[in-house]
Amino acid sequence: MDVESKSGRSFVRARAALVAGSLGLLLAVGGCGASGDSMDSGAKAADGKAAPREGFTDGDGGAAASAAPEEQAAGKKAAPKPGGTHVIRTATLSVEVKSVPKAVAAARGAAEGAGGLVASENTERLDDTYETSHLVLRVPQERFQEVLRELAGSGKLLSRTSNAKDVTDQVVDVESRISTQRASVARVRELMDQAEKISDVVALEGELSSRQSDLESLLAQQASLKDRTSLATITLDLTPPDAPGDDGSKDEDPGFLDALGGGWDAFVTMLRWIAVAFGAAFPFLLTAALAVVVWRVLRKRKAARRAAPAVTAAPAGKDGASAS
Repeated sequence: MDVESKSGRSFVRARAALVAGSLGLLLAVGGCGASGDSMDSGAKAADGKAAPREGFTDGDGGAAASAAPEEQAAGKKAAPKPGGTHVIRTATLSVEVKSVPKAVAAARGAAEGAGGLVASENTERLDDTYETSHLVLRVPQERFQEVLRELAGSGKLLSRTSNAKDVTDQVVDVESRISTQRASVARVRELMDQAEKISDVVALEGELSSRQSDLESLLAQQASLKDRTSLATITLDLTPPDAPGDDGSKDEDPGFLDALGGGWDAFVTMLRWIAVAFGAAFPFLLTAALAVVVWRVLRKRKAARRAAPAVTAAPAGKDGASAS
């Protein structure tokens, strides 16, 4: 009995231990599965918050809604102005060349080869050997720097100035005013078509003439701006080396002969001015001299008339004394 009771108790204990171990294993497996599911769901939720799908936002507007105005503002800053930038470019060059005619021909070829033109040309001969030339060239804006470098390299560059003026706002303003003025002219013409009284027609004709004049003025401004922004202006002065009046001759110290020549020129100039002044004053001097001569003649005659009675009275007195 004791042996059977002991063996039964050991069997029960072994069975209880087996059941407990099985339950523990099941609970461990279930816990691992639950933790794995929760981790997957948490990762998915984190991914969903960190990187939402394109075109969707979270409930309160999110980062995408706040980033949209910044992207729009950046787009506005980066977007160019309508019609591009309009710039007026001008440059002035002074170049010393060995042969002015050849340099003029080369400058004309450079301007025409770039699709431009020679607006004006003025060549002046200083003497039998030297001559200078002044040219105004108009070249397209995109070839401006290229032509400028070519002209500067044609000889010894003495001076160079360049200027660029942005007139984009002015161009846009003129275009806007032209559009408004055209609409205004169209409205006046519509009113003229609807007018029935002669007085209304006359008043509208005057108004139409005034508005058309303003429109033509705006169109002229637009054409001028288009010409100056499409073609750059280059002013080129070409001079030969050692030309009269060059800086080299001005730097030389004057000598005795130079001083003598300058003094003689000053003396001759003084005599010339004295002669001119005398010629201008001669009629007045002649009139004054004649007046003095006449005054003296009249004075002498008056004095002679006063002296004549005294001379005749003295002899008469002597005769009377002798008679007595």
